[in-house]
Formats: sequence, structure tokens, C-alpha cells
Amino acid sequence: MIKIKSQKKYKFALGVEYNGKNYYGWQKQKTYYRKTIQECVENAISKIANHNVKIICAGRTDIGVHSLGQVIHFETNSFRKKKSWILGINSLLPKDIVINWLISVKKEFHARFSALSRRYFYIIYNNSYRSAILNGLVTSYKYNLNIMKMKNAIKYLLGEHDFTSFKSSNKQNISSFRKIINCNIQKYGNYILIDIKANAFLYHMVRNIVGNLLEIGLGKKEENWISELIKTKDITKAAATVKPDGLFLVEVEYPKHFCIPYFNWNSYVFLKQLI
Repeated sequence: MIKIKSQKKYKFALGVEYNGKNYYGWQKQKTYYRKTIQECVENAISKIANHNVKIICAGRTDIGVHSLGQVIHFETNSFRKKKSWILGINSLLPKDIVINWLISVKKEFHARFSALSRRYFYIIYNNSYRSAILNGLVTSYKYNLNIMKMKNAIKYLLGEHDFTSFKSSNKQNISSFRKIINCNIQKYGNYILIDIKANAFLYHMVRNIVGNLLEIGLGKKEENWISELIKTKDITKAAATVKPDGLFLVEVEYPKHFCIPYFNWNSYVFLKQLI
């Protein structure tokens, strides 16, 4: 009996940066066609691999959301040097999507389930007039905000809670418990940057948190409003969801033994590069 030698499988993790303004979110659409980040990246990788490739991401970003540090993984039978993978894939991607790094990973690595935390920035341009140059990269907000009150409200978010009041109004059959590890608000001139890190986020959770912090900054709600919302577990009591403009998936953290690059972005440095 002739034994057929199985082909060697390679598994890679990649860092993906993108401007989400012109895309219908990350996830491919099953029912009707809309241009998505996943579709563009999968098509590019598949062409370089010479076979259809399925990619898994750390977090499925919504319409208009950007990324500095999305992490994906894929498996292939094709052998290429790391540099050849990166150059080849990038040559086929649109100008607003780029692969920043690629490494070989262990079989047990999973871009989503191996992640320890995700970190997001939300940028507000707090000025009487909107910015044309930064359209889609920031959310314009013309009203005066009490930043100190917003900062004082953050303490109610920290730790593990049931964030039912901060998820999308669409039914989600998953646990609403999440752990917020860190959250900061900094004001740089007319720019307000909200930096939030958690083990994971619910759909629209960051945008709903920002919406309620703005209500506190406007003086419409007290600082403990966040605590009250968490207790009610009722999304209808919450403030409106803010726009996706200005929301960035900054980085995803993994156990050190996977050797996934982690850049620990400084919010001020990032903002200076952006503007």
C-alpha cells in the first residue's frame, strides 16, 4: 500500500492596518454584496497562496471603524518567505489597507480566542466647526465638555460588569459580562482622546460608552450615571450611540509565548501622527 505524504501546513499571524471609511465593516456579507476589509484581505492572501484562504480576526470592526493593530491568522500549504508574503499581499491590497507584519505561529494560536485584551482609541474634535481634512478619522462635537467630570465617571466602568446597557440594541445571544482593564481621557487642544482597554468588547460597546460619557461631560447626567446604567441592564436608558468616525482598534494583546508584536501605542504620539 502506497502511503501518501501529507503536505506541510503553515500557520501565520499578521498585523493589519486600515482606514475603514470606505468599507462596510470587517466581516464579509453573506446575503448581499458590500465591500469589506475581510474580503479584500482574503482575496489578496489567496492569490499569493495560490488557493482559497480563510482568515480569522481578533475583532470584527464595524462600518467606518479603523485599525492600527488588527490581528488575523490563516493556514496554508504554500511556502513563501515572510518578506515575500508581506510584499505580495500588500501589492494586491487597496491603498487604505496594509499588512505591517507577519510571523509564523504555533498550531494552537487563534487570533480571536487566544487574545488577552483589545484596546481602542476614540477621537473627538471638540470645536465649533468640523474638520474637513480629518473627515471620517475623528468625530466632530461642537458643545463644551467638562473633561474632569468625564474622567471622574471612568472609575465606574473599571472591572468586570454586565454591560447589557452598553451593547447594541440588536439581540446578541452571548454573555454581556466584560472586564474593562483601563480607561483614560486626555485633551490635547481641540482634540479629546478616549483610550479604553478590555478583555473583549460587545458590539457597539465602545461607542455606547463614549455616548454616555458625553452626556456626563455636557452636564446632563451625573458622574455616577455610568454606575446606574450598569445596574439597570437596559439599553433603552442609555444615551445615543456615537458615530464610528474616530474609532480605532489600536492593538490586541496575547500571551507572551506566542511572540505577537505589541507596540503599546502612546495616545499623544498617535494623535500627533494623525493630525
